[in-house]
Amino acid sequence: MLQTSSTFRQMPTGIWILGFVSMLMDVSSEMIHSLLPLFMVGTLGVSVFMVGLIEGLAESTALIVKFFSGALSDYLGKRKALAVCGYTLGALSKPLFAIASATEIILTARLLDRVGKGIRGAPRDALVADIAPPSMRGAAFGLRQSLDTVGAFLGPLLAVGLMLLWANDFRAVFWVAVIPGLLAVALLLFGVHEPKQHLGKKRTVPIHKESLSRLNGEYWWVVGIGAVFTLARFSEAFLVLRAQQGGIPVALIPLVMVAMNLVYAVSAYPFGRLSDSMSHSMLLSLGLVVLIAADLVLAINDHWLNVVLGVALWGIHMGMTQGLLATMVANTAPSDLRGTAYGVFNFIAGLAMLAASVVAGLLWDNLGASFTFYTGAGFSVLALGGLVLKARRSTQARMTS
Repeated sequence: MLQTSSTFRQMPTGIWILGFVSMLMDVSSEMIHSLLPLFMVGTLGVSVFMVGLIEGLAESTALIVKFFSGALSDYLGKRKALAVCGYTLGALSKPLFAIASATEIILTARLLDRVGKGIRGAPRDALVADIAPPSMRGAAFGLRQSLDTVGAFLGPLLAVGLMLLWANDFRAVFWVAVIPGLLAVALLLFGVHEPKQHLGKKRTVPIHKESLSRLNGEYWWVVGIGAVFTLARFSEAFLVLRAQQGGIPVALIPLVMVAMNLVYAVSAYPFGRLSDSMSHSMLLSLGLVVLIAADLVLAINDHWLNVVLGVALWGIHMGMTQGLLATMVANTAPSDLRGTAYGVFNFIAGLAMLAASVVAGLLWDNLGASFTFYTGAGFSVLALGGLVLKARRSTQARMTS
């Protein structure tokens, strides 16, 4: 307990502020995202396949844009400016959800929102790695992720309260979501100071054969395993739809995401600290075991207790793996190419997210929800097999050297 308190005191102020910025934006986003699948299916009459397609396009767009924003932040040596631009675009996209009357407007709003996320994501992660001491990097990513996820459960919680207060008025809730988004932009603009070595310093062109060749085999292994993780874990919109199948009242369904993100928030920092002293491959493997358990629980039936248990396990998996993968990228990439490294990582993961969400939507519409989650478990088993094989090869290499 004393060690945890000491780690908190030693954490740079910039990490805390970046965490609170993420928290406010997640409050804004999750107030909308926790209700959006229900709004699309119930109010606009959109099919589940279309929900999967829109979610896949939106999330993959964010991850693909990170590729270019990360590289640009390396070239300019200015990460904060790009982060401010991305958070601003995300905040300004929110009113479109409130006025949406057709699928096309929802798609436009989701794409603008996720483009904003893409612009800010890689520069922000690189900024965390720049600010945090190397010995505390795992804890720093874990802390930022924990605060981010506090917003991810406060958002749905606010959505539930407002839905009950305003008799399921989706659009009114969407308007309220604009406020925390604008507060996030203001806090980042005035509260975070970029390290001097990254201000106004142009560097070599990151998206260049010579620069990319400096990303070694260990880095590309992290990219590959991250892509397989994304295939195994499709859009969280499907968790919301699974909860709806269980007969949970519409106004209370966002509580399912509250449960997941509460578990995620509580677990991200401890697992982040653990990653500073534990084998990364072992922790990733344990995270996959938890994801397999979550998929199987959600596949068995749609009883509300099963759904709550499944999403709680999903949250533990996220807490174990998301900050860890970010730390592994930082540890395997040159410091002047961190933005590019996060961009490439998220570009590959974006393609995997698009494929995973589209396939999940098709499976759901044609074979049912259970088959969708069983397929997710199957991809998780494949990823786990890859980690075990990698560990064996590493052991054999050490024994022969």
